[in-house]
Amino acid sequence: MYKYLNFQQLKSISGYVMLVGAIATTAACSGLSKHSTSTGHHDWPVYGGDYTNQRLSPLTQINTSNVKNLSLAWEFKTGVSASFQATPIVKSGVMYVSLPFNHVAALDAKTGKEIWRYQHARKADWKMCCGPANRGVAVSDGIVFIGTVDARLIALDAKSGAKLWDINVAEDTALTESTGLLSKADAKSKKEIYGGTGIGIAMAPVVYRGKVIVGVTGVGYGLHIDQPRIDAPLGAVVGVSGQYGRPGFLAAYDVKNGAKVWQFDTIPSQGWEGMFTETTSDGLVLNRDIAAEKESLKTRQDAWKYGGGSAWTTPAIDTKTNTLFFGTGNPSPQMNDVSRPGDNLYTVSLVALNTETGKIKWHYQQVPHDVWGYDVASPPVLFDYVKDGKTIPAVGQAGKTGWYYINDRETGALLKKSEAFVPQHNLFAKATKEGTVLYPGILGGSNWSPSALDEISQTSFVAGIHAPIKYTLVDEPAKGNLPAVQYVSSEPTKDARWGVLSAINLTTGKMRWQVKTEQPLMGGVLATRGELVFMGEGSGHFNAYNSKTGQLIWQTKVTAGVNAPPISYEIDGVQYVAVAAGGNAIFGFPSGDQILVYTLPIK
Repeated sequence: MYKYLNFQQLKSISGYVMLVGAIATTAACSGLSKHSTSTGHHDWPVYGGDYTNQRLSPLTQINTSNVKNLSLAWEFKTGVSASFQATPIVKSGVMYVSLPFNHVAALDAKTGKEIWRYQHARKADWKMCCGPANRGVAVSDGIVFIGTVDARLIALDAKSGAKLWDINVAEDTALTESTGLLSKADAKSKKEIYGGTGIGIAMAPVVYRGKVIVGVTGVGYGLHIDQPRIDAPLGAVVGVSGQYGRPGFLAAYDVKNGAKVWQFDTIPSQGWEGMFTETTSDGLVLNRDIAAEKESLKTRQDAWKYGGGSAWTTPAIDTKTNTLFFGTGNPSPQMNDVSRPGDNLYTVSLVALNTETGKIKWHYQQVPHDVWGYDVASPPVLFDYVKDGKTIPAVGQAGKTGWYYINDRETGALLKKSEAFVPQHNLFAKATKEGTVLYPGILGGSNWSPSALDEISQTSFVAGIHAPIKYTLVDEPAKGNLPAVQYVSSEPTKDARWGVLSAINLTTGKMRWQVKTEQPLMGGVLATRGELVFMGEGSGHFNAYNSKTGQLIWQTKVTAGVNAPPISYEIDGVQYVAVAAGGNAIFGFPSGDQILVYTLPIK
């Protein structure tokens, strides 16, 4: 299953590497809500472990010498079999977990016994843009918060599950694409459609200083063709030029009553066109027709109203400066730029906001005027970066483009971009009538899967995807009674797809080691001070690796795909590792309804 090759082979499509390197010993300390030494009880209180999103557990009871003895402590079957992406939250011995379709369960974290369950009643006929999965809840001051697929924010009593308040975050009023806009000669025009522009919430909220913060998705997602079932693998995604979608946003609400405190729109009404930059910030050519875009702007002054920019990822928060960092999605229409000239700010960007006002501090746009679907989807991570002997507060992010980006936390300036952690081919090439194959494409790179980060060794652990995508342009003039049509579709090719777990040296940007897996990695990573990295696969394998070498040292297998981020917590001196197993419909990984918790045998 696993291959270990040299690094030069990484850059070819035929091979991947495992480079065994010593972990750096340079120490750094961020002071950002860091974990204390284990005292017999340790929670996993927020989505990313703490506000840094580092997903590094300080627990050491389970380590490289004894992880081979890890066994199932308990299993809970939720009764909801569908894509399961949630990070469980553990506070004071209780596990809170969001289920597909936004049901919520509270469990005894030591035994798995159900304490209560909230059954979500979704609005009738609400279109889910992105399936039923939810990435987690937030728990604070005796309240459980969940964002829903029908764009609501709900507060539940943490002891009973009773609903405290329920607000509409957004209405589904945007115009949606349809297959009627496709060429009659295109076989896809006769396929069934699932998906499109349909606003909802996928991210786990985060609570900070009396505010619950959450963002919306589905504001320019494109047509999903040939998906007759909700659990069918991803087929074609089509971006049709025109006025489809709406701007996305991230907003903060009062934890007591849901009153809106502030809202940041990911598409500004002024300045959204940007500077018409021809390259990325580090000089890579984007193959844009700037002259044509500027001419188009004369009649496209209202393009921002349909601009897209979903907020996919739970923010990281710098508690010293009251700054939050989050990533934005692709512009609308997806992959098709005829009706949206300019840089399309603030799409495909890492954005820094003031937590108290929602005002922007800076943005770093990874891909201006994106036409490939390169959302900033994996959550940002805060750490102190050691560069040239200096310690710089930084924010890291594993990109869909296949690079790991490190930005200055104060200014947004790019400090380092890693070498590619997945193969790259035809990057930033435009769609053609014959079809252009790119990788990484719309799936990434690294998608929504959270990375983990060891600040002491300056190492990031990233779950990656190799999945070639063909981008095809359809551009037909009007003929007789038939109107002109223009759109771009992206479809997976029949080439081999696989995944790779990477340990990236943040100081140099080079790979410490990599492990290739049979299937694309979609779920997330956990690192621990026991020198372990945990990660699941769509095959149902759940794995533990030596964080210094990448050696696989423990593995178990379950019936559903393990496509959610693992966590670790401690109760009464016993360390546990927990993960949800419910598969991922986008990749066709088998669905299920399990929450699995592992520990060492009790002596």
